[in-house]
Amino acid sequence: MLVLHDPLRQTDLPRGCVATIGNFDGMHVGHQGIIRGVVDRARELGRPSAVITFHPHPLSIVAPDRVPKQILTLSQKEELIRDLGVDALLIVPFTHDFSRWPAERFIQEFLVSALKVAEVRIGRDFCFGAGRSGNLQMLGETGARFGFAVEGADDVTVHGIRVSSSLVRDAISKGAMRTVSLALGRTYFIDGRVATGRRLGRKIGFPTVNVDPANDLFPGSGVYVTTSRFESFPRSFESVTNIGVRPTLYENYATTIESHIFDFDSNVYDDTVRVYFHALLRREQQFPSAVELTNQIRKDIERSRAYFRKKN
Repeated sequence: MLVLHDPLRQTDLPRGCVATIGNFDGMHVGHQGIIRGVVDRARELGRPSAVITFHPHPLSIVAPDRVPKQILTLSQKEELIRDLGVDALLIVPFTHDFSRWPAERFIQEFLVSALKVAEVRIGRDFCFGAGRSGNLQMLGETGARFGFAVEGADDVTVHGIRVSSSLVRDAISKGAMRTVSLALGRTYFIDGRVATGRRLGRKIGFPTVNVDPANDLFPGSGVYVTTSRFESFPRSFESVTNIGVRPTLYENYATTIESHIFDFDSNVYDDTVRVYFHALLRREQQFPSAVELTNQIRKDIERSRAYFRKKN
């Protein structure tokens, strides 16, 4: 997949493409449906397929106080888009200057003059351009003038609920992993670096990997059934992960992400790790003593192992 990080200034573009435009945070099943439609249509016409997205999130420039935490890092988004068979990913830098571009300028200067798009598909509620003046209707009318086709993608629902990035963010924050998995069409994950912790887990018999997350957003406080995959190992490991402030052992301590990896005793400091979240076991709680905490950790580990036995 060709990846262009500043396509407004480049000439090596996938001209004549079938394209889609959006933020695509989360790459949920609705996003995937739009992109698969673009890839299929491009192949049918013998043209390149292209995804046009923006970085950073537009609200971080036009309304910083309202910008949501992003579900995916840019590299994760790129990975998931590549997996769908897209020919080109065009990442438009969203700057203060670009935020003032009216939709008509973006269409005429980029979609028409630079890309010479054949077709464009967007979500029916997607808006773009200064003042959010660009929408499906406006794009369709402009496309009719300039000779490219426009199609709107219908919403996707799961159990009667419309899938959106906002829905996914809310479910992640609540630890509702089943809802997250259904909305994403895959197991939710975060990436991070293995950092040096205070090694208290090892002292109480449950060594943990401390994850310094690359993601802005991660699940709410609690204990989760997880799978951990390190860059230096060719396979994944079953694990249980705690997210929270460890109230039994500390007061007013920062939120940490700690994974106890089953049947694992390797030094992975500074390695990168991907943690997949399967289910919420319980909310974080404060115990009267470290002894009662360790007893609960044993129960958490057994419940987590039972989860994987059932799945297998």
